Amino acid sequence: MTTDADEQLERFFNRFRRDAGSILLLDYDGTLAPFRVDRFRATPWAGVRELLSRIQLQGRTRIAIVSGRPAGEIGPLLGLDQPLEVWGLHGAERLYPDGRRELEETPPEARHRLDELRRRLSIDSLGGRYEDKPNAAVMHWRGCSHDKAKHVEQRTRRLFEPLALMNGLALLEFESGIELRTGRDKGGAVEAILDESDSAVPVAFLGDDLTDEAGFRAVNNLGSRGLSVLVRREFRETEADVWLRPPAELRKFLEQWLCAAEMQGKGNRDRATEEAYEAEYHDRQLVGSAAR
Repeated sequence: MTTDADEQLERFFNRFRRDAGSILLLDYDGTLAPFRVDRFRATPWAGVRELLSRIQLQGRTRIAIVSGRPAGEIGPLLGLDQPLEVWGLHGAERLYPDGRRELEETPPEARHRLDELRRRLSIDSLGGRYEDKPNAAVMHWRGCSHDKAKHVEQRTRRLFEPLALMNGLALLEFESGIELRTGRDKGGAVEAILDESDSAVPVAFLGDDLTDEAGFRAVNNLGSRGLSVLVRREFRETEADVWLRPPAELRKFLEQWLCAAEMQGKGNRDRATEEAYEAEYHDRQLVGSAAR
């Protein structure tokens, strides 16, 4: 993490501690958990589950997962005692903590074309790994050799791109794959969450993939109360404010969040009291760094 990133995080958490409530939005694969070719083995980085559980138990943060996965896959992998709000399928699906589920409706013609595509790919997956989603047909080439990945991508684009010109269908590119889909993207999911929330609370969105850029842009529109965070081991061009390398810097961020949320709700404070809380906050950070 760079000095500039440290300064941006410090500014964000300084504001955070003075506000009531907060929103923490998180991608799953590549952000909270390392990628696995077998996606059902993608469990969180060490320590992440415990930190999220502690933030959840504080009751001062609205936490939501915004993932490309079907929403129902997140809970068993994340393994928290209390279920979280999950926006799956890049935002087209919403799973409430109480188990209620909403799925955006697919226009009839788009649904018909997707059904035709599904039948074709179930017979010939173009050399890649085909995934069927309720609102999309997805092709993966993660784990393929360079030459094979290029071949699969070319074949997939020839098939998907003409269909994406149809009203109601769109291409969504991600690392080592592409999907033809309907429904809102992660930016739309973030905007929907914000529409339901207090307009003054601090908001952060953490993601790693190209699909997370829409979420970054939505949070960037909030000005100083928004923070967009790229979480990945190698840097790439991004619209995110800050780059963190998992898992250590991700854990540190969640520890900072936990500490800042703990400082919230103290009521109005005079300058001396505020300085005392500032000192307490920094002491907690030093203790946390020493423990790591």
